[in-house]
Amino acid sequence: MTNIRLAFTLARREMRSGLGGFRLFIACLALGVGAIAAILSFSRAVEEGLRADAREILGGDVAVSLLYREATPEQIAWLGKQGEMTRWIDSRSMARPMKPDGHPALIQLKAIEPAYPLYGTVELQGGGSLTDALARREGVWGAAIEDVGLKRMDVALGDRLKVGDAIVELRAIIAREPDRGVNAFASLGPRLMIPLAAIAESGLAQQGSLLTWEYRLRLPAGVSDLQAIERLKAEFPQAGWRVRGLADAGGSIQFWLNRLTQFLSLVGLSALLVGGVGVGNAISSFLTARLRTIATLKCLGAPERLVFLAYFLQIAALSLLGVVVGVVIGAALPFVAQSAIADLLPLRARIDVYIRPLVTAGTFGLLVSLLFALLPLLRARAVSAATLMRGAVVGNRRVALGELVLIAGAAVVLAGFTVYVAPERRTAGWFVLGAIGAFIAFPLLARGLMWAAARVGKPRFAALRLALANLHRPGSPTPIVMLSLGLGLTVLVATALIEGNLREQITQRIPKDAPAFFFVDIQSSQIAEFEKTIAAVPGAGKLEEVPSLRGRIVKIAGEPVVQSKVPPDARWAVDSDRGVTYSATQPEGSHLVAGQWWAPDYRGPQLVSFDAELARAFGIGVGDTITINVLGRDIEARIASLRRIEWQTLSINFVFVFSPGLLDKAPHTFLATVKATPDAEDRIFQDVTDRFPNVTVVRIRDAIQTASDVLGNIGLAVRLIGLLSILAGILVLAGAMLATQRRRIHEAVVMKVLGATRGRIAGTFAWEFATLGLATALASLAVGTVAAYLVVRNLMNLSWTFLPTVAVAVAVGAMALTLAFGLAGTLAALRQRPLALLRNE
Repeated sequence: MTNIRLAFTLARREMRSGLGGFRLFIACLALGVGAIAAILSFSRAVEEGLRADAREILGGDVAVSLLYREATPEQIAWLGKQGEMTRWIDSRSMARPMKPDGHPALIQLKAIEPAYPLYGTVELQGGGSLTDALARREGVWGAAIEDVGLKRMDVALGDRLKVGDAIVELRAIIAREPDRGVNAFASLGPRLMIPLAAIAESGLAQQGSLLTWEYRLRLPAGVSDLQAIERLKAEFPQAGWRVRGLADAGGSIQFWLNRLTQFLSLVGLSALLVGGVGVGNAISSFLTARLRTIATLKCLGAPERLVFLAYFLQIAALSLLGVVVGVVIGAALPFVAQSAIADLLPLRARIDVYIRPLVTAGTFGLLVSLLFALLPLLRARAVSAATLMRGAVVGNRRVALGELVLIAGAAVVLAGFTVYVAPERRTAGWFVLGAIGAFIAFPLLARGLMWAAARVGKPRFAALRLALANLHRPGSPTPIVMLSLGLGLTVLVATALIEGNLREQITQRIPKDAPAFFFVDIQSSQIAEFEKTIAAVPGAGKLEEVPSLRGRIVKIAGEPVVQSKVPPDARWAVDSDRGVTYSATQPEGSHLVAGQWWAPDYRGPQLVSFDAELARAFGIGVGDTITINVLGRDIEARIASLRRIEWQTLSINFVFVFSPGLLDKAPHTFLATVKATPDAEDRIFQDVTDRFPNVTVVRIRDAIQTASDVLGNIGLAVRLIGLLSILAGILVLAGAMLATQRRRIHEAVVMKVLGATRGRIAGTFAWEFATLGLATALASLAVGTVAAYLVVRNLMNLSWTFLPTVAVAVAVGAMALTLAFGLAGTLAALRQRPLALLRNE
């Protein structure tokens, strides 16, 4: 207890001198903690928005969805008895302006009943009632549209559109749709609302048309959604519909939010780990400046434990200060960014100060600080007083086994906490392994550079010879600089290459081989005439068409989906309906990796060819069964083959391809694609929209632009967080240079005494730092490229392209940064007068 009091007293008195060299220490911690706190706080705000508006986002307490077909009168009557009910039809369709200079466009059609919505309100620009806007006037139904739809079709309020065969008049602009959030990211066109009664006039609701019938229930007070769902499933066990409750309101938003949050959080943690190196450098520099104080304490009989505790308390206090600053910044950033990000979100985030994200970020900061503080503190406590009094550099003593165990224990706690708080623990585990690998790789690469510099020979150019000697001499900053700058550059390289590959995939590689159009909902009775229409257009390529249905996985290898352990990265396949087709021959854009394709004239028991990646995630293979509900009927098929599908080619392909003999007898429509010259595209678009009003036309260039816009928003967030890592690396680099400043001053003075000019000294240091910067850039490029390759190929299942512009930018940037900070310190060394230093030698 006496030692603790004395340690507190010594720590308090030492800290009277101010922060001193700890400004970088605090900045590194605050930067990383602030990034993590802001990311987690904003994610929590979106989750709270999902939870608070669950009924509005879902559209009711219980949601029931059916593809292709309407619920039976019996089912509708039963649903109506459970509470207040409304229904609507959701579909992609084409809207064609009636005025001559209008532009037909793909829209997301929603045909609603007057009772819509059960929760929330459809807000219209300028106010007004949705019911009034959609009412029939002079034989014409009304319509409400999103503002972007007016611009895309070059129309205004009061103009009329043709949707299928129905004519509607634009009377209102949708400002907010309460249940839009669930499908906002999947939409390729602006929302257009019309009355459900207008669908009968449109001709869109034909047998086999790709329409989604949506039913929503508002339950009486005291009845939970889970109870209602259980009753619904018990009453209609074979209905083949999708049923969701309030817990599923987030839908795909929650899925992508979790993954984006984890990705950005791990990048933020990378910035914090980079800053951790700065923490270690700052502590080493601090202890170097306190050598005589520590020596005096030891000469006065202070035990190692007292020395360690006194300085540990100082470091702990400063770490807490840095964490508090970071937490305050992280808590404030969502409020600052709220207005800028609001338009990018399909729901209202509940921005507030949330304790758990801040505590999580603060804990990360304290653990990182502890991990990187232990090594310099443990080394300093055991160095003899005589050695310290001679002014030697801290760190000559090897770390004892017990101390290594202590440091390893702190690392294990940090790694365990990282995995524990992550939404996807497998990904977090890989991140931990990657971080460990980077902290091992860069010191090894630094040792390799030092080994090479020692054996490269003695160049005739004196400045280069001295620079190479500086790289491998005792106490060289090479390991510190490579680790400090290398980690930040590695994160930046990896994030830049991942985003660059995604953008390349969408904007460069896909358009070269992609078709010009996708055509959806071609009726069986229209396919022959459709083929003739396309063939008549000069510049149009061959039309590729396939039958199309939708189905939902209900059993995997005979086990109901609800009982199957489907991994998170494969939940997308069972959480919604999937495209289904049949074919006698193997489709293009896929390659068999197991099993065999059936004979062209096969008509035996139902077989299916399955996506190999999804089969691996499900844990099934050739010979197993999969059961799909199609049009309300469960179809069990044996897996005959597994295919690797090249989705990025944009050829028509399906997870499920069934053998002919059953689905070809079911009502279905056709999907089609066509390649065309740029001159033929407008003609094809015009002819198809004029002659086939029910057919949805998706122009690939527009779809790519939509995907690119979404990617651009995500990429901006990734780049900002990635820049935090490089900023942390710059701060750490500055700290590393400060930590070795005394040695550079000593070297500059010695060279001055031996007759070297200022120019020769500056040239020597310039060669040293240029070589060190280039080596760090190459190492970062190699490590970051490997990390990005593994993510793109193994996690995203995309083809890989190395981007040389990133390599050049990183190499030049690293050399420039290292030179700038190195020469800045050199200028200070050159100003040092020799006499003041030589008196102490």
